[in-house]
Amino acid sequence: MKRTLRLLLLRLLALAARAWVLPRRATIARVLYLKPDHLGDILLATPVLAALRARQPQAHITAMVGPWSASMLARNPDIDTILTCPFPGFERQVPAGGRLMRRLRPYVLLIHYGMLLRRGNYDVALIGRDDHWWGAALALLAGIPRRIGFAVPECRPFLSVALPWNAHDHVTAQGLALVQALSGLPLPAYIPARFTPAPADHAWAESWLRENTLAAERLVIIHPGTAGPDKLWFPERWAAVADELVRAGAQLVLTGGPGEAELVAAVAAAMHTPAIQLAGRTSVGQLAALLGRASLVLGVDSGPLHIAAAQATPSIHLYGPGDAGRFGPWGDPAQHRVIRAELWCSPCGVFSACPRGLAQPECMQQIATEQVLAAARQLHGNHKNDGKTRLQ
Repeated sequence: MKRTLRLLLLRLLALAARAWVLPRRATIARVLYLKPDHLGDILLATPVLAALRARQPQAHITAMVGPWSASMLARNPDIDTILTCPFPGFERQVPAGGRLMRRLRPYVLLIHYGMLLRRGNYDVALIGRDDHWWGAALALLAGIPRRIGFAVPECRPFLSVALPWNAHDHVTAQGLALVQALSGLPLPAYIPARFTPAPADHAWAESWLRENTLAAERLVIIHPGTAGPDKLWFPERWAAVADELVRAGAQLVLTGGPGEAELVAAVAAAMHTPAIQLAGRTSVGQLAALLGRASLVLGVDSGPLHIAAAQATPSIHLYGPGDAGRFGPWGDPAQHRVIRAELWCSPCGVFSACPRGLAQPECMQQIATEQVLAAARQLHGNHKNDGKTRLQ
């Protein structure tokens, strides 16, 4: 009943907003790509932006993303302008204000940003997340004549072109389908994800490796952290994996983002061999440059693991409640391995607490240390450069 009422209200909103639509021009001069997600998902959208640039080379392409992920596109050559918006529902901190203000905030923001975008005089909007009704409504309120997305019931009233929706498709494949619908032309079978560190980031990585006497051909990085506690594996298991890799000849580095120093320290404390800790001490670009020099990167479902894959570094991704079919690594499955437990309840998509009430999610508990080690032994040395030492 609640959803039925919501769908009715959304249809009424869409009907009222259609009076705002701008006239459609014969040519496509300005394109808006809306993507509210976080770092890893934005990285998975870079093949979409590359395809959009290839199919609309004359157009001015604007990407509107959350302020939390704008850095991922700062050096991307396929867009002309980056706009930021604090998309409701994607902020990881609770907005200020009372309960009523928090409930009204999505609609206040919708009107505010709709009026701002209207000044951009866009010809096309691509709704980069399949279930993002707020983004679809924003495109309509902005008066954009062509609004392409997926036929999710909440989104459908706001779209001019609604593509068939399969909730199990990979998000990058979905994004490419949007571009194909716009251009009417087929796309290459595979377009790689892209994140290019700045020259200063590469210089930092080279200097840091020299200072720590680390050789790229033996460098293995474990990045154990991520947002969402139920996506985490266990420090003692990471420590066991790390110890075995060191015994096999790896030079191990533990990395982490802001706020993950405690987790990284817990992994290091559980190890029997020393490891360099590098948590919260790098920018995104510096971390990407370092990941690109490693021979293997291991971690859970996180943005840095997608960055590693985009640097063509072999990677091992541990998935529990997250949907690897939709949000897994984009690239050669032989080089970017997903390990997950095949439980009946996984993936549930709940990252803050196990819906079954377990103190520790079973989907992460059932990933065994030996599974991870077996994948590491197989992948190590398959870096984009030949001639690197393999684990024994």
